[in-house]
Amino acid sequence: MAAAGTAVVFVHGMFLHAASWTSWVELFRAAGHDPVNPGWPGEPSTVALARQEPDRVAGIGIDDVVTHYAQIIRALGRRPVVIGHSTGALVAQRLLDQGLAAAAVALQPPPIRGVANLAPSSIPVGWPLLRNPANRRRALSLTARQFRYSHGNALTTIESDQLYRQWAIPSPGRPVFELVSANLSRRSPATIDAANPDRGPLFVVAGGRDRSAPAAVVQATVRRYLASSAVTDYQAYPDRGHSMPVDSGWREIADATLVWIRRQLH
Repeated sequence: MAAAGTAVVFVHGMFLHAASWTSWVELFRAAGHDPVNPGWPGEPSTVALARQEPDRVAGIGIDDVVTHYAQIIRALGRRPVVIGHSTGALVAQRLLDQGLAAAAVALQPPPIRGVANLAPSSIPVGWPLLRNPANRRRALSLTARQFRYSHGNALTTIESDQLYRQWAIPSPGRPVFELVSANLSRRSPATIDAANPDRGPLFVVAGGRDRSAPAAVVQATVRRYLASSAVTDYQAYPDRGHSMPVDSGWREIADATLVWIRRQLH
């Protein structure tokens, strides 16, 4: 498959609206790709509506998101490259493992099942959401301060707050509980056959200042993929936080992703 004209499906992570990919969509379309940017199941079409109607995503889990994007891909009639961020990066890996993607890019993914996340920086990210078990069935929102800690810590307060106002939306709480308990369940939605030799190429990207998906944890996931003969590439950006795909430095990451896709799919 030639890179030019390849369908590209974008999958956002928790607490960011699908529209946060807009700059990427425009760049990839200009580069000759066919980008598709759907939201999670139940997600309203705009940030404003998503904030007004949070219960539309309440109770949605990772499997629901994977099924949703799998249906979208099947409707395309061709295997796309899937680019996911954060929890969306786990979804991208699941779709690649299932043979639905020609290649996948996992930007700052959470750990897959079998990888321990013992990074102290991630505790303040998840604890406010996990401390109430009822949150599993709810739609949850971050405050601007929580967003700054989990996403915008490598930015100025002004830029972090701007991103929060522009893109932050409520997200289902269930994926947080599923990710934390991934190693306790054989049926965890974070389960991936890392040794699968038949999957397409995978590009995993980490941020050195990421508190939500610490680089050391991302590297541990990459090491599991070394059991496969399929291509697994890794790149880290030492000074970047979890806002990497949407902040003012997004173009550096997007350009590197385009180069990788061209190299893999020509």
